[in-house]
Amino acid sequence: MAKVGYLFRANNDSFDADREWMQQHGCVHIIEETIEHETLRPMWKQLMSNLGRGDEIVVSKFSTAVRGLRELAAFVELCRIKGVRIISIHDRLDTRGELFPNTTAADVLWIVGALPEEIAALRKFSAHVEELQRNIKAPATPRVVSKAQRDQTIVDMYVNGHNLDDIWAISGFSSKSSIWRILNRYGIKLDRGQTSGPRNKKKPEEDEENDGKA
Repeated sequence: MAKVGYLFRANNDSFDADREWMQQHGCVHIIEETIEHETLRPMWKQLMSNLGRGDEIVVSKFSTAVRGLRELAAFVELCRIKGVRIISIHDRLDTRGELFPNTTAADVLWIVGALPEEIAALRKFSAHVEELQRNIKAPATPRVVSKAQRDQTIVDMYVNGHNLDDIWAISGFSSKSSIWRILNRYGIKLDRGQTSGPRNKKKPEEDEENDGKA
């Protein structure tokens, strides 16, 4: 016989406390289902498949474990057949009647009656989280290009016939004269536009800074 806990990571401030409760109760394994798997519940299905006769299962609340009254009925029936003890912490229900002796039949009926509403709220929250994760993403980390890579790109683009405006756009320079300077440095034959490079051989101050940063 083994004690196992099941936790669903929902909008639940008591998650850590519930985990601690399960550990104190002696659960040998605590399964955590992520909110992204609210629909399929793969961990819950694996747990149901591996329950053994005489085991104990602890959930924080029925509405975080099953997805409807039909699943609740199937869960209870499975546990009845296998003699599995069910404990629901916040529903204050223990099928052995030891932990929550004050829970009445009326309380159980209220739990069952409130289940659809609680499950609907959980699904709405899960769908909202998925929408946020899908629509709000961290910006991509800018690619850091070294000075040598930048210079080689300029040379390659010029040799392959790209116009000066396109080369200037990717260079990051504030002046086209820096493009000519790089082409001259690499001994590229200037066959279009300005053929002798910039008249002023002094690098613009801003571009000197850009070179220093590469």
